[in-house]
Amino acid sequence: MGQSNTKDLNTIPVGRLGLIPLASCSGLGSKVDQWLVKWRKERENVHKSTLAFEGYERDTYLIKSQTPRFGSGEAKGMINESVRGDDVYFMVDVCNYSLTYPIGGKFTNLMSPDDHFQDLKRVIAAVSGKARRMNVIMPYLYEGRVSKRNGRESLDCATALQELVNMGVENIITFDAHDARVQNATPLYGFETVQPTYQFIKGLLGHEKDITIDNQHLMVISPDAGSMSRAIYLANVLGVDMGMFYKRLDYSKLVNGRHPVAAHEFLGANVEGKDMILIDDMISSGDTALEIAALLKEKKANRIYICSTFGLFTNGLAKFDQAYKKGTFDRLLTTNLVYQPEELLEKSYYISCDMSKYIALIIDTLNHDLSISHLLNPIDRINKYVSNYKAGIPHKDER
Repeated sequence: MGQSNTKDLNTIPVGRLGLIPLASCSGLGSKVDQWLVKWRKERENVHKSTLAFEGYERDTYLIKSQTPRFGSGEAKGMINESVRGDDVYFMVDVCNYSLTYPIGGKFTNLMSPDDHFQDLKRVIAAVSGKARRMNVIMPYLYEGRVSKRNGRESLDCATALQELVNMGVENIITFDAHDARVQNATPLYGFETVQPTYQFIKGLLGHEKDITIDNQHLMVISPDAGSMSRAIYLANVLGVDMGMFYKRLDYSKLVNGRHPVAAHEFLGANVEGKDMILIDDMISSGDTALEIAALLKEKKANRIYICSTFGLFTNGLAKFDQAYKKGTFDRLLTTNLVYQPEELLEKSYYISCDMSKYIALIIDTLNHDLSISHLLNPIDRINKYVSNYKAGIPHKDER
């Protein structure tokens, strides 16, 4: 077993494990379930036959749920089996724009983040306090971009977190939160924001076999001040320089509630001839990422790899196709934490970073009421992977 699983999971589970992925997260939930089933069947545990481990090894941990709609568009949450005494993990992708629901026989509504969040609350309410513990895995934090208040505006993310804990949720697991300080809204409850740094390194180096990892050949780029922390972490782990762009705003104008960007200004060392890892938390329209990549090319950067935790591609992929043909970037990496259209998966330049194994590890460890600190900071796994890559040693995947 790998290093992350050497902490023998012999402690008594909090309760019988149950997974409730909503329709928005059904694909990812199934993959997580497969990992858990595999590991628990393989795991040698002297306490497996005791009453405390009842239901520990099963063919599936998925609990069927529904959120049917009435003709008016209203909905309700339903759980199709008992969860009394279970340690339940709800999974929801609030960014899944592929789902719809009918209103009457004439109209079809596209599900918004608000609809997905309401469905999550409906299913939590259907549990009716019967579970021993309720946990929410929400890869993209609902309203995460509205994580702090500026002037007279709503603070939606904090309000949403308070709603969840008031319904009995004890732990909230999210990924690459826009601003992790929003957890101060619920200071007495568990909140973890997980970074996919290891999966990005694994995905990139697994497909590109000739990257030289040193200061003379590689550099990490932050597209704005908001991504500084993740870029600094990745640069320090790889032992390379970091550069950043900052947005020079035009404060004389206001467009859709925001000051438009007048220019992107660069701070950092010379990029000429170096490979670039451009890392950000999300790609929505893609305008910023492609503009920064084009500016780096103007500065004579070599290959450009765009890494983003959440690839939403709200304006489609046409501009990425055009930019790739022009040589603006070389690879695009995002995770499967949010909905991925088939069109994206078929692109030759795209690398999908699977997060199901990582989520399964977190769930497995939390179910045994153990610390997940070693999972939140995967520095040992990253160092080992990079060392093997430099030495030309094939990577042996670990748990």
